[in-house]
Amino acid sequence: MSANSKRRLGRGIVEVVGALPLFAAAPLYRRWHLRWGATDEEIGEAMPGDELVSKAAFNATRAITIDAPPELVWPWIVQMGHGRAGFYSYDLLDNAGYTSAEQVMAEYQQPQVGDWMPMAKRVNETTAHRVKAFEPNEWMLWAKPDSTWAWKLVPLEGNRTRLIVRLKQHYNWKTPGQAFLAAFLMEFGDPPMMRRALRGIKERAERLQPTT
Repeated sequence: MSANSKRRLGRGIVEVVGALPLFAAAPLYRRWHLRWGATDEEIGEAMPGDELVSKAAFNATRAITIDAPPELVWPWIVQMGHGRAGFYSYDLLDNAGYTSAEQVMAEYQQPQVGDWMPMAKRVNETTAHRVKAFEPNEWMLWAKPDSTWAWKLVPLEGNRTRLIVRLKQHYNWKTPGQAFLAAFLMEFGDPPMMRRALRGIKERAERLQPTT
């Protein structure tokens, strides 16, 4: 293992250990994290794909304001994924320890309906979403059986963006193993990771925003 790899691994371990209380306590602050950053109006608004998972045990709407226009936010979203740009979150957990991209990656900037959005090295209907539909710089929908992940970019005055994300997951207990895994990942893993991901997108997009 190279020195850089060792440093990356060490940094990842420190970050995850420091976040362990957030993961372990997630069910205790569930009502708060299911709507982190979102207004009542945003929670009540329809999002792309809402109809695909009508009975969601996990239904989270999060939002963040970014000091950059939608066209500077969009590239960071479309390139996300395990083995791609990462998730701008805890890389040791969701990107095999590889550092999430700090630059826009041209090879992932032309998404197509049906493209995989991998969550792990093994890519299948359980471990990855597919691009369901999108409108560049406006919204994108990822979907897999029993789950949707929707992104909406709302332009604001002053070259800013309101980024709204809705993740819906149905726990299908007809397949207990898959349902238990989905519940564990959503109820314990998603809250701190999604919050960190949104902040990661914000930091990267604002870095590209020209200063006036």
